[in-house]
Amino acid sequence: MGRQRVLIWYRHDLRIHDHEPMYEALQAKALVIPFYCFDTREFGQTSFGFPKTGNFRAKFLLESVADLRTSLQNLGSDLVIRQGAPEEIIPFLVKELQIDAVYFQGEVTSEELTVEIALETALSSLKVPIHSFWSATLYHPDNLPCDVVQIPELFTKFRKQVETNSSIEPTFITPQQLPSLPDIEVGDLPQLSDLGLELPEFDNRAVLCFQGGETAGKARLKHYFWQKNCLKDYKQTRNGMLGANYSSKFSPWLALGSLSPRYIYEQIQDYEEKIIKNNSTYWLLFELLWRDFFHFLCQKHGNNIFRQSGLQGIDIPWQEDWKRFQVWQLGQTGYPLVDANMRELAATGFMSNRGRQNVASFLTKNLGINWQMGAEWFESFLIDYDVCSNWGNWNYTAGVGNDARGFRYFNIPKQSQDYDPQGEYIKHWLPELKNLSGDKIHAPWKLSTTEQKKFGVILGVDYPRPVVDFFKSVKKNEKIYVRAVSSQIQ
Repeated sequence: MGRQRVLIWYRHDLRIHDHEPMYEALQAKALVIPFYCFDTREFGQTSFGFPKTGNFRAKFLLESVADLRTSLQNLGSDLVIRQGAPEEIIPFLVKELQIDAVYFQGEVTSEELTVEIALETALSSLKVPIHSFWSATLYHPDNLPCDVVQIPELFTKFRKQVETNSSIEPTFITPQQLPSLPDIEVGDLPQLSDLGLELPEFDNRAVLCFQGGETAGKARLKHYFWQKNCLKDYKQTRNGMLGANYSSKFSPWLALGSLSPRYIYEQIQDYEEKIIKNNSTYWLLFELLWRDFFHFLCQKHGNNIFRQSGLQGIDIPWQEDWKRFQVWQLGQTGYPLVDANMRELAATGFMSNRGRQNVASFLTKNLGINWQMGAEWFESFLIDYDVCSNWGNWNYTAGVGNDARGFRYFNIPKQSQDYDPQGEYIKHWLPELKNLSGDKIHAPWKLSTTEQKKFGVILGVDYPRPVVDFFKSVKKNEKIYVRAVSSQIQ
């Protein structure tokens, strides 16, 4: 009997380190055949007509797959690449290469699960088993204090239970050598133009020149932890918006699985042992736990996280005002903090966590616009788009997620003063406001006619007037929200 052949189907696990499917296949002495499929459906349109995978996301993905291929080649193997539907291409490869089993990382949301089910159906007729592994989160579901269907609905309760009663598994051993591939055409890495996209121009105002792939992800961690020693101050700086090192910026590599959360955890442990253990080192773990929480919530609630009424099932009469939505998209709302963040997103495919909370709050609590439109816009643009975190956070911000505080909004003028007191971030992305001082830049709509001439900012010409009155719009949308919640209770 010949050596068993295992197809490793890479999805959101584009790495060599801490990779259970690869580890298990090698433990079984199998001939492994690494495979990645560019699913053409991922390059179509969202339900609101946005590119499902925009050019920033696609560029980062292509770089990540290219890096994975190079890593596999360095170990003596290679990466088979195809374009199309995985559930159609994999059965073809199974027959062509006489594959005995297919290993892959399991997912939890509907589009990915639909593909898994279709693949299992297609392979069952060939009598080829599939094996799904779990590697997306810091904590494995088997190590949670309860079944996923019983996890708490609120993060704080989830966190306390997990921190008290759960453990984190060690990372899997990284292979030092892989068997060479059988005779097969490995396929070319597509270009952005093959995916219907154009190469985005790099904007030198970006916080980082993000490079996709495990190699760049590990280099970023090394830089942030060990070269710049930034982790010790993470809790104090994490709400920044300007510069490379106010936060870890690990999220793009986590989203594609180029960095394992357990690898980051082990690096934190090493840092705590060699340098310092404090609130900042804990807080990075805290953020990884939030990521886990949203992942498990998606597994627990399924498609409810995508419905307009959210996880709580609150039927709010959201607007689909495309004129105002475009003002938000383009960073022309008249609120500098919102506009600066939206322009950064459009120019770079990235935005700080503080920025995301503010722009999402403005869209939902001030403009009253359907939060799903914002979630899909983020899906299109963000290089660190993670389906669970994105839709979970939008549920939370829109007030339809598991948030006990009800109608919660961000006081954006105050947030602007608190987190960008001198207006440095705003001026970075809104050069038309560069002459305004820190006390003026957060509310330019208050400038008198004389001040507008003095500072060279003519409202309605150089910079837009506010699209809505901030507090009047909050009160209006709060009444709508309260009515919706009252109707639900009745």
